[in-house]
Amino acid sequence: MPLYVYRGRDSDQGLALRKLHRDKHIAHLSPLDDAGRVQFAGPLLDADQNPCGSLIVFEADTLEAARAVAEADPYLTHGIFSDVEVFETKKVFPG
Repeated sequence: MPLYVYRGRDSDQGLALRKLHRDKHIAHLSPLDDAGRVQFAGPLLDADQNPCGSLIVFEADTLEAARAVAEADPYLTHGIFSDVEVFETKKVFPG
C-alpha cells in the first residue's frame, strides 16, 4: 500500500488552540492507527520545544484518500494548522 507524509504547519494561534482540539485530532487519526496504517505521528517542535506543526506518515489507498485525511483533520478545520501538505513517499530505512 502506498505511503504518504502529511505535514501540518501551525498558525499563529496554533499553540493555544492545540490543547482545545487535541482529543478531536487524536480521534480523527485513531481509525488509521487501529488499522495499522500509521507509521509515525507526532508534533514538530520549535527551538523552545513547543509544537509548531505535525508530521504524520501513514498508508492510504491513493493520494486523494491521503489528502482527504489531511483536509478533514480537526487541527486544520479548527485553525491550528495554517496549511497542510501531503506527499507520497517511499520507505528505505529501517529495512
